Amino acid sequence: MEEHHKPVLLKEVLRVLDPKLGESYLDLTAGYAGHASRILGVTRNYKDSCLVDRDDYAVEILKSKYESEEIKILHMEFYSAALQLLQCGNTFDMILADFGVSSPQLDQGDRGFSFSKEGALDMRMDRRQNLTAAEIVNKWSERELIEIFEKYGEMSPGFSRKVAKIIVTSRPFTNTLELADAIAGNARHTRIHPATKAFQAIRIVVNDELVQIEKTLPLLPKLLNKGGRLAIITFHSLEDRLVKDYFKEASSLGEESKLKLINKNPIVAEKVELVNNPRARSAKLRAAVVC
Repeated sequence: MEEHHKPVLLKEVLRVLDPKLGESYLDLTAGYAGHASRILGVTRNYKDSCLVDRDDYAVEILKSKYESEEIKILHMEFYSAALQLLQCGNTFDMILADFGVSSPQLDQGDRGFSFSKEGALDMRMDRRQNLTAAEIVNKWSERELIEIFEKYGEMSPGFSRKVAKIIVTSRPFTNTLELADAIAGNARHTRIHPATKAFQAIRIVVNDELVQIEKTLPLLPKLLNKGGRLAIITFHSLEDRLVKDYFKEASSLGEESKLKLINKNPIVAEKVELVNNPRARSAKLRAAVVC
């Protein structure tokens, strides 16, 4: 699986986290260890490090990869993991959070994340939870759909109403391609697929993504040792705005500041990476040091 998963901004993450032998590391969205394997390869400190993911398939990959190492692997979403680690008194020298959907999740059609592959209307990152995309698409009211498309899909009011009406009048939907085709067949041609933002909105709601991020951010400085480094990768403006605003607030309190920014502006992928990994085109990296 690893060869199919290319961690975004890897060189840049290594630069801002600057791992050193013996340091501890927390990866709140470890996935298939794309970033973690390189960082742990430098630190060699497994017993004081922790890998977190809410995806059961990713957790199994992590356990298999590190079965011979004394490393903590948590199968839970990152907010609950951060709370648990705080309650246990754990702190780290480095923390990484990559808030994007992983390539394997997109590539596995049956997970329902992709509008270009046929699969169940699922979209759950944690398949233990009850809410799925099918429930939202087939049961939520037209007004509720309009609201999430405007808020989480960043769609115009007019397009949100149009897509919501398409869904309500055409349901029930049984798979992702049906939904994507219904939206595309009734929308004008644009540079991106007409279903892109609708799928984004539904996925955000299914996984409670923005609420998770907003609740987790204030906990991160508490999980870092003094001088510890924090790196966060986002993939759309809603995520990035939360991170940007929190970093600005936490670094602008003078002597009371919790963070010192490593980069004032977000770091984006270089052209070479974009050629080899087009999914990095929307990735933004922000980083800070705990004061």
